[in-house]
Amino acid sequence: MDDLLFGIDIWLQEYTHLKSRRMGFVTNSVAHTRNDVKSVDALLANGFNVVKLFSPEHGFSAAGEDGVAQAHSVYEGTTIPVISLYGDRLAPSMDDLKDVDLLLFDIPDVGCRFYTYLWTMTYVMEAAAAAGKPLFVLDRPNPLGGNPSKIEGPGLNERKYSSFIGRWDIPIRHNKTLGELATYFNETKHLGVDLTVVNTRNWDRMAIAPTNWIFRPTSPAIPNWETAMVYPGMGLLEGIEVNEGRGTPYPFRIFGAPWMNPVRVLDALRSKALAGVRFEHQSYVPEWGLFAGEVIYGMRIIVTDYQLFKPVATGIALLKSIYEVHSYNVPERLYKTVVNPSGKGHLEKLLGCRLDEC
Repeated sequence: MDDLLFGIDIWLQEYTHLKSRRMGFVTNSVAHTRNDVKSVDALLANGFNVVKLFSPEHGFSAAGEDGVAQAHSVYEGTTIPVISLYGDRLAPSMDDLKDVDLLLFDIPDVGCRFYTYLWTMTYVMEAAAAAGKPLFVLDRPNPLGGNPSKIEGPGLNERKYSSFIGRWDIPIRHNKTLGELATYFNETKHLGVDLTVVNTRNWDRMAIAPTNWIFRPTSPAIPNWETAMVYPGMGLLEGIEVNEGRGTPYPFRIFGAPWMNPVRVLDALRSKALAGVRFEHQSYVPEWGLFAGEVIYGMRIIVTDYQLFKPVATGIALLKSIYEVHSYNVPERLYKTVVNPSGKGHLEKLLGCRLDEC
């Protein structure tokens, strides 16, 4: 099998004629070349004129807490400013862009609609169009694969539930790369961006798991590929008063609440005959997060066959089982973030619809 080349690798090889252009680079520390060099360091080492960095949710380090504003900073060892796009602004301002000639975007994603790096990209696209700056998306594989038969989940009702965890209508598990989605939105939303997608090479998009590349933690709660795979379903638990495994070493792979009856929930799940997955009882005490320091009665999710496993269908079945067992008396979780200070309506924003309509 030929070596996989990310967009950044192609850029370093084939776009040397743009070295002198002043570049604004939207990225974080997770973005690396195939040779394990941080993308921004590779650009600087090869003489590209990066004058400004922009970082998404979780900050340039990708270690910031979920939903918490990230401050502006300066890139270590340089004088290059790092402008946060998850704090006092979600998009570069016209003032931010006045001294750049072009924009680059390189952020590894997890292939789920409610993961915010995708929507940061769309805000950057709008800013690039407004400022008349060309945008180059340095593409990467979708870690959940690119098989169209694996696309899954409800679409998004934009009129009712558009938000920063889902601006526009795509399925929850979309099985597209960010470059493909950039092209799609530029066309369907008529954004008018001078857009170039620098595609990956030698990616087997039909594979379920990464085959010739390394998955790096994209944020604190997505530490490995196995978590990324369950996230499009288990992430829905953020919308109700259930601990989703944050505060433990197993985010989105264990879950529960002090009030939950896991025996009955497990029985309800078994009746739904979900493929490629099973659940087992799991009690635990989270060190931080929802119900920190309390005994949680819940379960853990175990994927037995990734080819058969449908994360979104599993997550929706789990939500419905919890509601059924607890007589639909499940508290809404006020999931407060920079982009939703009240925390209200988080479940509908995640789903893109009401649970009884999905």
